[in-house]
Amino acid sequence: MSGIGATRTELPSAGSRVARGPRVALADGLVMTRRNMAQLMRSPEEISLYFSLPILFVLVFGYVFGSGMQVPDGGDYREFLLPGVFAMTMLYGMGATGTALAFDVSRGVVDRFRSMPMARSALLVGRCVADLLRALLEMTVLVVCGLLVGWQWHRGVGLALLAVALVLLLRVAMSWIGIYIGLLLPNPDSVGTVIFPLAFPLTALSSIFVEPDLMPGWLGAIAEWNPLSATVAAIRELFGNPGLSGGSWPTDNALLLAVLWPVILIAVFAPLAVRRYQRLTD
Repeated sequence: MSGIGATRTELPSAGSRVARGPRVALADGLVMTRRNMAQLMRSPEEISLYFSLPILFVLVFGYVFGSGMQVPDGGDYREFLLPGVFAMTMLYGMGATGTALAFDVSRGVVDRFRSMPMARSALLVGRCVADLLRALLEMTVLVVCGLLVGWQWHRGVGLALLAVALVLLLRVAMSWIGIYIGLLLPNPDSVGTVIFPLAFPLTALSSIFVEPDLMPGWLGAIAEWNPLSATVAAIRELFGNPGLSGGSWPTDNALLLAVLWPVILIAVFAPLAVRRYQRLTD
């Protein structure tokens, strides 16, 4: 009994651990990252779903609809499509983020972590980093799938890595949106009903599948200013894949917008998520 009592007195309180600074917060965040990745690895059905869906997008849109699609300035439609699928996969990743976080809240896991001597930021940091690692795995699968169906990059490894970095930046922005929704709606079923109606119009009203010039004027303008379109247009250019014909400001400055849009989204939703999390745990 005396040994157990001694062990308990050695544990720091939650407040003292937080007060020890950012190094402890970073260590706690890494622990939560490992916890989230371990959860993913123990869910083969989730792995098969999130990794097979992008492949299905490539096969269905590339082979079924690809023969009827015209690339604006010529070229192979699958090379035009793959950068769009990269961005689309990052967008739908926010559904997994929101659902996982809502599950933790609904099962009282957040309250349990709160009672432990760990930094309060660890849960959100760990979720964001785990999402980024999963996005890297998804990108690896997609690149291999793309190479198998004929897609390739043409402008060197350096620009290709820059394109991947832009895709991952978009994923970080989507993760913070997913975190906010997951905290706002602590019911995993409710998160799905909100994410899909939000994500579907964003993918349809973009330059992922067709050129915005082919849409009615006002729809084309929305598609050109869509954050997804900016990332897609920028990485098409960096990969050297067929792109849009240009002529509009968003298309001609896609690289700038591909950085600005995710930064703006992170600047808006990260503070909202942190504020919501503080209200949840206070």
